[in-house]
Amino acid sequence: MNSLILRMVAGRLVVALVTLLIVAVVIFFATALLPGDVVQILLGQAATPEAVKGLRTAMHLDQPAALRFLLWLKNLATGDLGVSYVNNIPVAELIGNRLGNSLKLAAVTAAISVPVALTLGVTAAILRGTLVDRMIAVFTIAVISVPEFLVATLAVIVFAVTLGWLPALSMTGDVTTISGLLKAFAMPVITLSFVISAQMIRMSRAAVIETLNAPYVEMALLKGASRRRMVLRHALPNALGPIVNAVALSLSYLLGGVIIVETIFNYPGIAKLMLDAVSTRDLPLIQGCAMIFCLAYLLLITIADIVTIVSNPRLRHA
Repeated sequence: MNSLILRMVAGRLVVALVTLLIVAVVIFFATALLPGDVVQILLGQAATPEAVKGLRTAMHLDQPAALRFLLWLKNLATGDLGVSYVNNIPVAELIGNRLGNSLKLAAVTAAISVPVALTLGVTAAILRGTLVDRMIAVFTIAVISVPEFLVATLAVIVFAVTLGWLPALSMTGDVTTISGLLKAFAMPVITLSFVISAQMIRMSRAAVIETLNAPYVEMALLKGASRRRMVLRHALPNALGPIVNAVALSLSYLLGGVIIVETIFNYPGIAKLMLDAVSTRDLPLIQGCAMIFCLAYLLLITIADIVTIVSNPRLRHA
């Protein structure tokens, strides 16, 4: 790996760290602007002014916002996400109990949607202009046009209400057997796979087509090389950067879609935990969950950028 690639990778890591710091500032002050008094919500309307003042002092809410942010940022750097206002339990423990469920859902969705989407995208690029290409294009446009909540609602109507194959709510039955586990994950995975696969198909198709239009590919085809060999041996390796970016962007979009899906199907993940925290104005829990989502997004995008840099042959042989 030459020095140019190392400098570009280091620069991208610095940008990611600076972005994470900016995100932390936005999250802290945005949650501080949420309507409603946290102390009043916790104590109820019958609380005396002395009790409200005492609890506000104990929770450091009487301090300036800038000072509270610096203290929160210091604790965040050491892995301390604070204590939940409502449950009086460390936020890291609450998130840890739910994070595994969200990671399982994301992993199953990615394991199904990524191979299917890449296969359809590459197939559409190889057979561009044919009936198969047009059918895939119609499918992707139709899916992109439908929001997540509508896909989830249609899935409930079809698979739970009409056919009765799957439960309308996730994780409500027996999850100790394989069939029970499949039923628990089926509805959320179906919804999320539809949402993220369409964009991945379009972006991977465009990346492969751009590579197939390169002069060296046309020259090899004129010399008698098969289109399949050109795609597998030459086009795909050179389109790796854009394809990885397409996968990363689609999976990062999964982070937003999982909030709606976990709410509709009552899936016990971190997104559902954050929504419950918003309803109770549990600021440390909201901030911790939001930082987890933003960190995952930045991690995906940064990995995609680094893979794009490293896989660029013009940079490798500069």
